[in-house]
Amino acid sequence: MNIDDLLCIGAIDNFILSSTIGRNKHLINGDVISTIINATNKLIKQYQDWGINIISSGGETADVGDIVRTIILDNTVVTRIKKDDVIDNANISSGDIIVGLSSSGQTNYETEYNSGIGSNGLTSARHDVFHKKLARQFPDSFDPNTNEEFIYSGKNSLFDKLNNETLAKLVLSPTRTYAPVIQKIFSNYKKEISGMIHCTGGGQTKILHFVDDLHICKNNMFEVPPLFKLIQEQSNTSWKEMYQVFNMGHRMELYLKRDVASDVIKIAKSFDLNAQVIGFVENSPRKKLTIHSPEGKLIY
Repeated sequence: MNIDDLLCIGAIDNFILSSTIGRNKHLINGDVISTIINATNKLIKQYQDWGINIISSGGETADVGDIVRTIILDNTVVTRIKKDDVIDNANISSGDIIVGLSSSGQTNYETEYNSGIGSNGLTSARHDVFHKKLARQFPDSFDPNTNEEFIYSGKNSLFDKLNNETLAKLVLSPTRTYAPVIQKIFSNYKKEISGMIHCTGGGQTKILHFVDDLHICKNNMFEVPPLFKLIQEQSNTSWKEMYQVFNMGHRMELYLKRDVASDVIKIAKSFDLNAQVIGFVENSPRKKLTIHSPEGKLIY
């Protein structure tokens, strides 16, 4: 997640990862800590195998049971690049085409299907999808001060299936990294990219934090992945709010000139990553976002 944020400003290499773990030692034993550290090192090795240099600077483990209910893991990723290599979203302008990179499916650098959920909206997803039995089984998995109406208010168990995968596995799909794909795109077309948006906090509306006097029209969105459809059905959340919370099908957007869009899409598809032109940018008296959704046009 952190690395993909850095991709959006043009960084693609020489990352340093620092990890801090705070735990309640009465509930989280040393085996859990060991598993997290080993998994982090394994992921670093995976990035290195992809040709992306990332090293661990270590970190800290603290017993803070009086302020942490179970465990919290904070990863910080830093790098540096030349100022001339920075991608500045202030360059997004009328006439740009938006290419979206799918959040779901399975790329050729992944080992299994990804639901597309990413790391945003997981609190909503688990409580909207899973039933109240989980509250009794895992009382430490939520804040007891939460309104009971919203605690595990769905209809499903962890082991119910959607498209032959358990819901537990789909909701916990790893946040896909686009680093191998973006690395290749940068090697050919970095100068043609006006801006990049990682559709995390704010979902499909995140772009509104980066533009003024522009209309962002997303009129060719990906089909909504099955898990997001299920979340919407179980929670009765409006589609307008769904697009504000979840990525809804693509988690990375590239704003670029029309003449390179098809080449960028070809690069993505060489990794078995679905990509398509999802919209365009035009001038506007004020900033505005239009999304064509299953229930029609949504205006933000």
